Amino acid sequence: MNVRVNHPPTKEMQALDAAHHMHPFTDGDALAERGVRVITGAKGVMLTDSEGVQILDGMAGLWCCNIGYGRRELADAAHQQMQQLPYYNTFFMTSHPPVIALSTKIAELAPDHMNHVFYASGGSDANDTNIRLVRHYWAAKGKPDKTVIISRKNAYHGSTMGGASLGGMKPMHKQGGLPIPDIVHIDQPNWWAEGGDLSPEEFGLERARQLEAKIAELGENRVAAFIAEPVQGAGGVIIPPDSYWPEIQRICDAHEILLIADEVITGFGRTGRMFASETYGIRPDIITIAKGLSSGYAPIGGSILSDEVAQTINAGGEFYHGYTYSGHPVACAVALENLRILVEEGIVDRVREDIGPYMAELWRTLTDHPLVGEAKMVGLMGSIALTPDKTRRAKFAAEEGKVGLRCRERCFANNLVMRHVGDRMVIAPPLVITRHEVDILIERARRALDETYDGLKADGMLVAAD
Repeated sequence: MNVRVNHPPTKEMQALDAAHHMHPFTDGDALAERGVRVITGAKGVMLTDSEGVQILDGMAGLWCCNIGYGRRELADAAHQQMQQLPYYNTFFMTSHPPVIALSTKIAELAPDHMNHVFYASGGSDANDTNIRLVRHYWAAKGKPDKTVIISRKNAYHGSTMGGASLGGMKPMHKQGGLPIPDIVHIDQPNWWAEGGDLSPEEFGLERARQLEAKIAELGENRVAAFIAEPVQGAGGVIIPPDSYWPEIQRICDAHEILLIADEVITGFGRTGRMFASETYGIRPDIITIAKGLSSGYAPIGGSILSDEVAQTINAGGEFYHGYTYSGHPVACAVALENLRILVEEGIVDRVREDIGPYMAELWRTLTDHPLVGEAKMVGLMGSIALTPDKTRRAKFAAEEGKVGLRCRERCFANNLVMRHVGDRMVIAPPLVITRHEVDILIERARRALDETYDGLKADGMLVAAD
C-alpha cells in the first residue's frame, strides 16, 4: 500500500538536499547527480519514502532501531522530560533524575562486575573517551608507559580521530592523518575470506594468538588495552570461530591488558542477550554502548566501566574529560523508556528463543543460491558472502565491492534495505520483526540475488580472481 504525507515534491527536496546537505560516507557529487531517496515516515520495520513506497528496513536504520519505529511511548518520554528539564549538564557536581535512573538501570542489565557509566553522545565519542580512560587508568596505577591500544584490521569503532584510528579500515586511514600514535592493528577473525586451509577452530586460535604475539613485540609494559567488537558489524558481520573469544580472554588476563568490548551494535539484544559479551562468555573491563541504548530515537552513547576501572579512575584525581551532552536528560529519559520496553516486552528473550532461530534457519537456505558461499547469523545479525566459486571460497575478479554494490542496488529496487560491505551482504533488522516480515525479507533478498546473478552473467562478471 502506498502512503502519502504532506511534504514538498521529491525532486524539490532532492535539489535542496544536493545544494545544502553534506552526507556522511558519501561521494557528494555522485549522490547529487543521482538524487537521494527521501524517507518521510516509518512504522515497525517499514519505512515510507516521499513517493509513498514502503520499504522493509533490514538494517534497523544504522543497526540501532531495536524496538522498531513509531513507538509513541518514547515520544511521550521526550515530551515530558522537555517540559520538566530540557537540559542541564552533569559537570560541576550536579546530576538529574533521568541520568541517575538510567545509570542505575544500565548497571542492573550489565555484567555483574560493571556498575558505572560515563556518557557520550554516540559510539564514536564514547570510543574516544575509552582511549583517554585506559591511558588515565594505567597512569593512576603508576604505569604511565602503558598507552598502546591494540585493535583489528577491518574493525569499525567510529569516525572521529580517535574512533577511526581504533578502527582498522584503510580507506578511513587515508584521510586525515590516521591512525593517531600508539594504536596498532592485528588481523581479523574472518575465516571465510582469510582462513585458507585451516579449520575454523584452528583459524580462531591463530588469529587470537596474534594478540599475544603483538603484546610480546611491543612489550607488555607498553600495552594498555585490546578493543574489539564481539561481532564485527560494519566490517561485514564477521562472526568469529568459537575458539576465538576464549583465547582472547585468556591472553588479556595473562598479560594485564584491559579488554574493551565495543557493543555499539551488539548491545541491547542484537545477539539474543542483553550484551554480546554474555553471548561469547567474555569479561570486558569496558563496554562501549550507543545505538540500541535508545533504539536511535535520541543520540546517546557511553562507556560502561568495571568496578575496578571506575574505582581507579575516581581515585586518580580529576578526570579532565567530558561532553556538553554527557547524560543529556531528554536522551536519558528516552533511553530509559526504550530499556523498559526491551525488558518488559521480552524482546531480547524473543530474539534468542524465537525470531532469531526462525530467521537463522531461513537465512541459511540462501546458501543454495549459486552466488552465496556462506550465510551466517547470530541473534538478528547476519551476513552472506558472495562468490563466483563457493567450493574455493573465491573472490570475484572484479574490483572488490562491485558485485556487492550491484546486489545492494537490486535489494533497494525490491524495497529491501540490505547493506553491502565489499562483496558481503549484511542484515540487522529491528528486533521486533515478525515471522511474516522475515518471510518477506528472505523472499526479497532471494529475488535480489537472482537479479544480481542474472546481471553478472549477462555482463560476463561471474569470474573468479586468480
